[in-house]
Amino acid sequence: MRLLSLLQARRDWSGAELAERLGVAPRTVRRDVDRLRNLGYPVLADAGVAGYRLGAGASLPPLLLDDDEAVAVAMGLRTAAGGSITGIEETSVRALAKVEAVLPSRLRHRVNALQAATVALANAGPTADPGTLTAIAASIRDSLRLRFDYRTHDGTVSVRTAEPHRLVHTGRRWYLVGWDVERADWRTYRVDRLTPRTPTGPRFTPRELPDISGFTSRAISTSAYRYQARFTLHVSVETAAERISPTTGALEPVDEHSCTLRAGSNSLDELAIYVTTMGFPFHVHEPPELVEHVRTLAARLRAAVEDPGQLQA
Repeated sequence: MRLLSLLQARRDWSGAELAERLGVAPRTVRRDVDRLRNLGYPVLADAGVAGYRLGAGASLPPLLLDDDEAVAVAMGLRTAAGGSITGIEETSVRALAKVEAVLPSRLRHRVNALQAATVALANAGPTADPGTLTAIAASIRDSLRLRFDYRTHDGTVSVRTAEPHRLVHTGRRWYLVGWDVERADWRTYRVDRLTPRTPTGPRFTPRELPDISGFTSRAISTSAYRYQARFTLHVSVETAAERISPTTGALEPVDEHSCTLRAGSNSLDELAIYVTTMGFPFHVHEPPELVEHVRTLAARLRAAVEDPGQLQA
């Protein structure tokens, strides 16, 4: 079992490394490798370097998980059972039943305690098809160009070609970050609006990635909207991040006491209300329409609390 755990932890091992880690002779390693093969584990051997690798077999053999890994798998399956991937809920429930059936009592108590303390809000938004996610992930793994039909927010469908680099999950939606071949620029695509075409290819050389978190946050919170606003918040970026999620605004630190917020909307009123209700002192920089709109709103709000008698006087 210790040998199997090592083989699952790293891709390649030499026989000498395994023997040293296990404190046994190389002959014992070879004998135990044969025993694992008899149990159905596809242990591959490279005679040139006397190396071993756990390969993929025709069926999934048992996995060895430590305590933290087992808890993480169980919690992940429970989350997926009500998650944002279409059709995966029932499969997750079946897998979870198998995992929980073999969990030791102490780990089952940990999982149940975590579950009891966690409240999951229902996901009312669009869900991603697991087949689409799998196809994208395979193209990313193999560095294959992806052609797909893409539906924009207004319902227009077009054919896109991209070099896929990363999948990003925001907790509500899945996004593909890729290099758009026609536009020669980085783009984000909502996976629930994407339908892959076959075949994929050709291969491409992966590019140097932008800051994925910052890029995705700006793309989905700012770039897609008519008005793209920039504010200075007079609080630290850590304090602002407690109230502002990456899907609604992109934050950048300025110094210890201030940060920049970039957010987008198709409504000036929505932007003004959004930043005001954060509860932070702020200054609005752009666009010019928003600056003037905030000035007008400030005058209107000030007038709303003035004494009517003073106004008449």
